[in-house]
Amino acid sequence: MNKPKRRPAVYLLLFVLLAACKKEEQKAPPPPPVVKVAEAISRDVPIVVEAIGQTRGNTEIEISARVEGFLESMNFQQGSFVKKGQRLYTIDSRPFASNLAQARASVAQSKADLVRMQQDVARYEPLVAKNAVSVQDFQTAQAKARAQEAAVAAAEAVQQRAQIELGYTNVLAPDDGLIGTTEAFPGTLVGRGQTTLLNRISKIDPIHVRFSIPEKDYLYYARRREAAADKADKAGKADKADKAGKNTATGGDKATEFQLVLADGSVHPSPGTLVFVDRNVDTKTGTIMLEAAFPNPGNIVRPGQYARIRAATSVKKGAVLVPQGCVVDIQGISNVAVLKPDDTVEIRPVKPAERIGSLVVLDSGLKAGERIVVEGMQKARPGVKVQPTLVPLEESAAPSPSSAAPSPSSSGG
Repeated sequence: MNKPKRRPAVYLLLFVLLAACKKEEQKAPPPPPVVKVAEAISRDVPIVVEAIGQTRGNTEIEISARVEGFLESMNFQQGSFVKKGQRLYTIDSRPFASNLAQARASVAQSKADLVRMQQDVARYEPLVAKNAVSVQDFQTAQAKARAQEAAVAAAEAVQQRAQIELGYTNVLAPDDGLIGTTEAFPGTLVGRGQTTLLNRISKIDPIHVRFSIPEKDYLYYARRREAAADKADKAGKADKADKAGKNTATGGDKATEFQLVLADGSVHPSPGTLVFVDRNVDTKTGTIMLEAAFPNPGNIVRPGQYARIRAATSVKKGAVLVPQGCVVDIQGISNVAVLKPDDTVEIRPVKPAERIGSLVVLDSGLKAGERIVVEGMQKARPGVKVQPTLVPLEESAAPSPSSAAPSPSSSGG
């Protein structure tokens, strides 16, 4: 007797088993997401005050026409360096030469009249003693002579003025410096009714930068400098020999240096020093203006350029630093993604402070050595286990030439 065929039942059983395996495969958890992490570092960092300013010459001179007349010539190249005493412009001198000649003639006439009157006084004097001339006539002659002396002095003053005005027709450079674009060309009538600005000269070595800082930063700096000066004074009284080798403005410490960052992000090679602090705080902005001087070899920096000024005011010991990009603001709260020992993610609030290049200082919320997510932030969700790849902090920061951002105390000039 033949056995019944069971192949359909076997196929059905295999189909059910394969479907069950496939369902189990679909339920298998995905592998942990891969993220890049770096360890927060601890470092002593300078606390830098930054401000936006503008460059200017250490001396700014306006060249103006001091007499009225037509410009005859311009004797320099615009944008070049000029020397003290160099002729810059000439103004038509003929009217002033005529005035000078007339003034000289008046002086000569006044002096001739004075000689004649002095001769009258000399002739009357012996005659008065003989009663040949009245005392009144003699005194009148003396008065006329004195009046004529005053007339001579007035004529000489007019002559001197005419001489000076004639000299003003040659406009000379009052000092060495860089001259700018002319405001008037030959053929222009200048000086009518008021002085006419012709040009400007700037002395640019050293170059100066004017900038403003918040009042609170100024107070901190001023008190620090005052305390240092008091320390230097006490040290000097204790030992005069030591005082001779100390900086009385900083108590023997190196004076605060300023750093100049130009518009292209490059740093000026020479540090600068403070020149002056303005007398008052701007009541509208709450800032005070300062000016710093920087050596300018080669005259690379020109007046009017954008400038960012940095000055280290103190040093924060053992500051915790992380890349700026890993600090995320959520509803006004700054957070970083921290990896626990079991590689699970924890979102932790932190308090960012100063920025140091492409890094940021955290005042609280994180310790040095803790791992933070620096790449793959979208995968780092609270409680999720990740597969970390450790990278150096410096590489994760990826600084750029202009990455140095202003500190919280930065202000615009």
